[in-house]
Amino acid sequence: MKLRNIGYAMGASLAAVGIGHGLAVAQAPAGAAEEAPAGGEPTGGAQAGSGDPTPPGAPGPGADPGSGMSPDQKVAAGEQFITGMESVRQQIRVELEESRQRRDVVKTLCLNDKLNQIDVTLRSAGERSRALKSAASAGDNGQASHEFTIMSVLNQRGQQLDAEAKQCVGKEVGMVGESSASMEVNPNLPLEDPTELRNPTLIVEPPQCASCFR
Repeated sequence: MKLRNIGYAMGASLAAVGIGHGLAVAQAPAGAAEEAPAGGEPTGGAQAGSGDPTPPGAPGPGADPGSGMSPDQKVAAGEQFITGMESVRQQIRVELEESRQRRDVVKTLCLNDKLNQIDVTLRSAGERSRALKSAASAGDNGQASHEFTIMSVLNQRGQQLDAEAKQCVGKEVGMVGESSASMEVNPNLPLEDPTELRNPTLIVEPPQCASCFR
């Protein structure tokens, strides 16, 4: 009986020691996690919150598509951007009218969406063009470069909408923008077509006599 009581006491003592050791181990990382080095860099969510504010499709920081251009040249290039987008808008309108006449609902909805988007792009480009002219007149090269960079992005958007509108009507798009084709003929090629069959000359021999004796 005494031996059994001694066994129970030893088991209880070992259990108490194990529980105390587990609590000490569990509390150690928590205390270490609370300590942070003075002047240390923020971790976790602080780094995740710092991102690049540049919107998609816009040039990165420091990018200047008008590098080496004078403010007057940027104004002229901006006007060419608007002219190109107006041409795209007119082409989409023509395709939309044809689709409506053919009662093609799918093409009509697709082209109508592209027309609305190019209208928004054109309005934004017009506002940026006026701001670019104002900055160029005031001699503010920094503001002029900023406005021209935005106009370059809008011009790329117009070209993308042109390609998407062509896909609406089933036209294949090899590249964005105007394209041209040229043909070169090898001067060493023969003048006659080697695949052309000529009429062969037929020689008909008279039939041999069945019997040369009469």
